[in-house]
Formats: sequence, structure tokens, C-alpha cells
Amino acid sequence: MEAVLKHIRSPETREIFWQLVRFGFFGGLSTLIYAAVYWPIATYGQKEWPLANSATWPVAANLLGYVAAVLSGYVMHSRWSFRGHGTRGNLARTGGRFFATSLVSLGMNTFFVWLLTGPMHGPTWWPLVPAVFFTPLITFVINRLWVFA
Repeated sequence: MEAVLKHIRSPETREIFWQLVRFGFFGGLSTLIYAAVYWPIATYGQKEWPLANSATWPVAANLLGYVAAVLSGYVMHSRWSFRGHGTRGNLARTGGRFFATSLVSLGMNTFFVWLLTGPMHGPTWWPLVPAVFFTPLITFVINRLWVFA
């Protein structure tokens, strides 16, 4: 038990904990930006442009939300979430890896949008549930171990 308590109190464990807290906060802001772009376009876009295929609006809105979230997310995570972790000398390396990680995120969220609004015929807000609770956990691990290592 003492070994477990010593590990919990270690500086490395504290560092990971505070990175996760910052990642959650700034990832939450990035997710809010995604949702603020995605939901209105997915919900009201087809009403404004009725000639477009209504099934494509949620997917197009997802892509636009993704772009907004990636741009804001890179700045927030590189400057604050993972500050003091790893090296930042090569913007092309970290930026490229962050973009690759965001493609994983995009793929997961696009799958959720397609599945939940397509075959399951759910409302446009359904994909926000896994996008908010599942995708961020996966991207934290990738960002910590690969992007900002």
C-alpha cells in the first residue's frame, strides 16, 4: 500500500494529472468550438439549402467543426495542456503529429455522426455524446505519448 501511495504522490503522476486537467479544460473549449460549428450547420443547413442532400449536412458540418477545433486545439494544447512536456523545437514535427492525431479524432467522430444520424436515424445531437466523452480520452493518450513527447 505504501508503494502505491508513493507512486500516486510522485512528481510524474502529478504532472500527468495536471496535464489531464488542462487537456480536459482546453479540450472542452475545443469541443465547444466543434459543437458550436457542427450543430447549427447540421441542424439548420438543409433548411437554408434544401436542394442539397439532407443526409450529407451532418457529415459536412462535422468536417467544418473539425477544422475549427483543430486550429484552436493545436494552439491551446501546445501552449497550455502540455506545457513543459517534451520538446517544441520542431513545429513541423509536433504540428504534423497533432494533425495526424486529429485525423484519428475526425475519423472517430465522423463514424459516430454517420452511424448515429444515418443508419440509426438519430437526431443530430446524438454524435456529440461520444465526441465529448470518448474521443478526448483517446486523443489525450496519443498527444501525451506521441505528439508532445
